[in-house]
Amino acid sequence: MVGEVSQATEPTPTEVMFSADEASRRLGIELVEHGEGYAVLRMSVTAAMVNGHRIAHGGYLFLLADTAFACACNSHGPVTVAAGADIVFVAPAREGDVLVARAEERARFGRSGVYDVTVRRGSEVIAEFRGRSRSVRDTTARETPGTTTKESR
Repeated sequence: MVGEVSQATEPTPTEVMFSADEASRRLGIELVEHGEGYAVLRMSVTAAMVNGHRIAHGGYLFLLADTAFACACNSHGPVTVAAGADIVFVAPAREGDVLVARAEERARFGRSGVYDVTVRRGSEVIAEFRGRSRSVRDTTARETPGTTTKESR
């Protein structure tokens, strides 16, 4: 109809990146909310995610926090990757727990950034994660495995 405004919108950089993230999506991680410099994701702990102590393996908690971090730091548009990250496990998560990770930008400077992620079960803090990001200058060049380029240093 003439004069009608289309309701279709372009996907955000976060939505584009998350839709291509097979690892996270296959684990059932959901993108709940996102915007510039922040993201909220949710994951249910399954039987396949628990270790020999019957608690969630720390690698899965790290993956959830890292995915929230990735969604937040890629919200600005340029392809951005982790330069480093640390996690503190505060309390155990168990099979059946629904975990929510909220990532928030703390600082952006040049091509770098600092992001904090809190993983909760309800109101209880399960883990605290701090990620350091770096935007990639040239997203079209592909590196050969085992080589180092100026941009990858």
